Amino acid sequence: MLRKFLDPRIISTEENTQAAETMGPLSAPPCTQRIKWKGLLLTASLLNFWNPPTIAQVTIEAQPPKVSEGKDVLLLVHNLPQNLTGYMWYKGQIRDLYHYITSYVVDGQRITYGPTYSGRETVYSNASLLIQNVTWEDAGSYTLHIIQRGDGTRGVTGNFTFTLYLETPKPSISSSKLNPREIMEGVVLICDPATPNASYLWWLNGQNLPTTQRLQLSKTNRTLFIFGATKYTAGPYECEIRNPVSASRSDPFTLNLLHGLDAPTISSSYTYYHTREVPKLSCLTGSHPLAEHSWLIDGKFQQSAQVFFIPQITKT
Repeated sequence: MLRKFLDPRIISTEENTQAAETMGPLSAPPCTQRIKWKGLLLTASLLNFWNPPTIAQVTIEAQPPKVSEGKDVLLLVHNLPQNLTGYMWYKGQIRDLYHYITSYVVDGQRITYGPTYSGRETVYSNASLLIQNVTWEDAGSYTLHIIQRGDGTRGVTGNFTFTLYLETPKPSISSSKLNPREIMEGVVLICDPATPNASYLWWLNGQNLPTTQRLQLSKTNRTLFIFGATKYTAGPYECEIRNPVSASRSDPFTLNLLHGLDAPTISSSYTYYHTREVPKLSCLTGSHPLAEHSWLIDGKFQQSAQVFFIPQITKT
């Protein structure tokens, strides 16, 4: 019955079958005792489609429950029913040949591999699946399909799914402009890095990001659009990356606003000067940071400075 799901071109190997038999039942296999965790996290969410309801519920347990990239994880299956024909593992929630990893046929204890088998997966007689040297590509859903012998020719099947998540990295905020001019320029803030199967949250001044016309989020919430930066929207900003098993928040980020230039004014210590005196003129303007000043006489450049001394005054 199980063979109708398999591609006849896929050839099983007795070596792997013997390796599985050598390992024996896995309640706490030696290989998992050395596993440490750091980065990748694993959680199991079970979907029970088992029929009839009198059969014990199958559960899947990850050993260890938290696993880092490059380490091993065992997907340990509990409460297997009796009188099984076999079982199959799929990557994802679609049970077809293209997502098929490996299977175990009880009659003959035959192990077969599919297109998504990477060489790092080992299936055991108790339906447990060992994944060695876990990578980011291993994240996502897995489906265990079980076939039990039934009365006559019709068997009983069950599907059980769990999801592998990555521990969220600490994010950082990047800005489209380091020194935007107040009100005149918009700013785009991005919460990095892009993380699959995660949600993004933002804070301004330690509070949840307010909903205003000046502050708009993208559909995924990863990008924040600031339409006309002001002192009220300068920050500090924080962003958080979150998934069902972990959450990480960035360091605060504050915009360095450049205030717009006001019309400059020229001031002098005295209103009237005598000939041969050297007037001292000052150019005043409100700007932050301090603007550069240039002086011209009759349209000709003289010097760059905020204070300018005119040569001796003459009648001509």
